[in-house]
Amino acid sequence: MLRDLVQAVKHYTDAQTGQSPFVTEIAGLTILRSDHEKRPNHLIFKPALCITVQGAKSAMFGDQRFDYAAGQALVVSVEMPAFGTVVEASPSEPYLGIILEFDLAIMREVIDETEAPPTASSKVSKGVCVADFDGPLADCALRMVRLLGTPKAIPMLYPAIMREICYWLLTGPQGGDVVKMTLTNPHTQRVISAIHTLRDRFAEPVRIEELAAIARMSPSAFHRQFKAITSMTPLQYQKQLRLLEARRLMVSSGANVETAAFQVGYESPSQFSREYSRMFAMPPRRDIAAFKGTAA
Repeated sequence: MLRDLVQAVKHYTDAQTGQSPFVTEIAGLTILRSDHEKRPNHLIFKPALCITVQGAKSAMFGDQRFDYAAGQALVVSVEMPAFGTVVEASPSEPYLGIILEFDLAIMREVIDETEAPPTASSKVSKGVCVADFDGPLADCALRMVRLLGTPKAIPMLYPAIMREICYWLLTGPQGGDVVKMTLTNPHTQRVISAIHTLRDRFAEPVRIEELAAIARMSPSAFHRQFKAITSMTPLQYQKQLRLLEARRLMVSSGANVETAAFQVGYESPSQFSREYSRMFAMPPRRDIAAFKGTAA
């Protein structure tokens, strides 16, 4: 089954113009291809399945590293900044991947309709895990990719495939982890609400006490549970969001260093440059020049 999926994804990418990532006609479905290993790329993961079809990839969330090779998927339930790296790829055997954004509401519906869903513990769960993606799940992914060849059938058939993917994830070996990520306990749900506030207001000065109040926790308990879910502190989360947005502004809008720094909430361009250099391994101007040179 995995071999058929490799062929289907390769056939799709061979027919495309431009560069990966390839946004498809299915909303939330993106296909990736890389003929070479790549240096770490900083990006924001949305709630999604990040499937490795061929090759291997790794992702760093804070101080936690997750590796997922062919036949595995990274399951992300909370929007988080991270470092993604293609660690296995070549022109003869390129890295091939599928990103499938999913609605946690659909996952909860499937849980409600499943006769004996796996149970979730009361322990705070990380917002990410690695799951096997073979057997029935690989069959779903194959049918999903083949569906791209018949766009008129997508509105009718794709929702059923998405529900089927949710079912196989829940009834597979990592079902308990998936349930913990989707049917969160009230404490975790309140922390996620605070995470969304921080995400939406990352350019503003936001105090830990304010976020803790949203989560209805003490500052120390909130800090502890925030890191348990995201593998980073609230300050680290906010800093990564700021620097990623500043990089986007400089690349796509042509903003200079000072303008980008102020727009994402920095008062000092020199502090911004120091923190940017630590995150991207080179100063802003050099990094943007290198990025544009690679994309050219």
